[in-house]
Amino acid sequence: MTVRQDVHSAGIPVLCQSCEARHRGVCGALDPDKLVGLAKSSTKHNVEPGVELIGDTETVDSYSNVLSGVVKLTKSLSDGRQQIVGLQFAPDFLGRPFKVESAINAEAATAVSVCSFPKTAIERMMKESPELEHRLLKQTLNELDEARDWMVTLGRKSASEKVASFLLMIAKNIDPMLDPAAQSTRFDLPLTRADIADFLGLTIETVSRQLTRLRSDGVIRIENHREVTVDSLARLNRRSGA
Repeated sequence: MTVRQDVHSAGIPVLCQSCEARHRGVCGALDPDKLVGLAKSSTKHNVEPGVELIGDTETVDSYSNVLSGVVKLTKSLSDGRQQIVGLQFAPDFLGRPFKVESAINAEAATAVSVCSFPKTAIERMMKESPELEHRLLKQTLNELDEARDWMVTLGRKSASEKVASFLLMIAKNIDPMLDPAAQSTRFDLPLTRADIADFLGLTIETVSRQLTRLRSDGVIRIENHREVTVDSLARLNRRSGA
């Protein structure tokens, strides 16, 4: 396969040229030489829904960029109960640098594509590249801001606003190629009704009832139980209580 070379791709490894993480993810902080070095030790692979990517208390020996799909993050209690604490989308960085063991479970909620690289390689590059360290810090702070916003959603919003907020988050993040200015979108729900209920602190019946209400009001359309169409993101935003 011939890949066209231009000022934006010259010197960039073929593996990385069409990768969204190179532009918006942490790899965007690397110059071509460092990107070549990282690409030599990286591997792309696809993961089926339900497969664990990182286990709680598991020794961390690699990190990944999410290239497509949705990753579900959970925390486990000693009696086996789990709580969904977050979702990751492309081009999020999966893993926590400088930690010996993982403090969360990461599972593919949908079919997921990831690019993985050794822990030693990325941590060495962080020391050599202030830009990479800055990019990772920025993503961490963004995740902290999102976690605080989600605390407001869980603590103060009504059931209807919680479900609308969840749908809005999925609509804006599930497709890395979606134009930020887009007014409509279509996606498959990445979580089951049970998982949505767990994530939102609601019952399954309440989630189903609120989805039905949003559909009856013309805010969303649902086909085959999981295919969601949002004709007006602005209208969905208003229903989220934002």
